[in-house]
Amino acid sequence: MPRWPGTCGKGCCGGERLVDNGGQLAFALLFGAAWIVDSFFLQRTTFLNRLVPLAIRIPLGGALLVLAAYLAGKGLSIVFGEVREEPKVITKSVFGVVRHPIYLAEILAYLGLLLMSLSLAAAVVWVGAIAFLHAISRYEETLLLARFGQAYAAYMREVPMWLPRPWRRKG
Repeated sequence: MPRWPGTCGKGCCGGERLVDNGGQLAFALLFGAAWIVDSFFLQRTTFLNRLVPLAIRIPLGGALLVLAAYLAGKGLSIVFGEVREEPKVITKSVFGVVRHPIYLAEILAYLGLLLMSLSLAAAVVWVGAIAFLHAISRYEETLLLARFGQAYAAYMREVPMWLPRPWRRKG
């Protein structure tokens, strides 16, 4: 009997496209370049730094980076570090809080860096990255619905896509 890593035996959902990974890399490089160049050299769109003290920006940004590292680490270890006898929908740990914790980690990491420097140039790239990650997520969900049917549909009803709902109780 085969032993499957991840959700359905082929990484995250078996439907990752080259454009998805390439797009994520492109956004990471673009965000990093915009953030570094604007925050530390040109400083063209960092005027909001005068309004929000560094003593507020650094702890908030740092907290988001720590949360992002936790979500990414936990999510990746579950998807790629565990072996499943049969493919199934992953609903435990961070996947029981949001459906896309690894992509959410990426969004929060960018936001953490943004809070530290308040670069509007990098913020524009961040918004584009969010739209891109949302599109990837929607595509992957269509594949997961096709593969797991009602089990994934029930998961979608119970677990929010992006924002945790701590006030909603299961069952």
